[in-house]
Amino acid sequence: MTDSRQTSIDAKRYVLYPTCRVRSEGFGLLFYDMRGPRLLFANTGDLLRPDFFAGHVGLGSALDGAAPSRRRQAHSFLDSLVQKGFLREQPVC
Repeated sequence: MTDSRQTSIDAKRYVLYPTCRVRSEGFGLLFYDMRGPRLLFANTGDLLRPDFFAGHVGLGSALDGAAPSRRRQAHSFLDSLVQKGFLREQPVC
């Protein structure tokens, strides 16, 4: 992966879709969508904290010091949550 592409990924911010919530559980994160209701149990361990999804920090800051494999895992996980309608990418201005 090129440095500019990695920088672009690290700058991404994510916010929960307005009808979705997230909380920490022993296995990782539990996402729930009140439109359904629909649940998603994510075995993420300590990869990301629920407050990350407020959109105040970019992915790179949230994963500061994480191994490249953990960064790839987080990016893939977040992309899947966007596709499933739990998250939206927030533009970085």
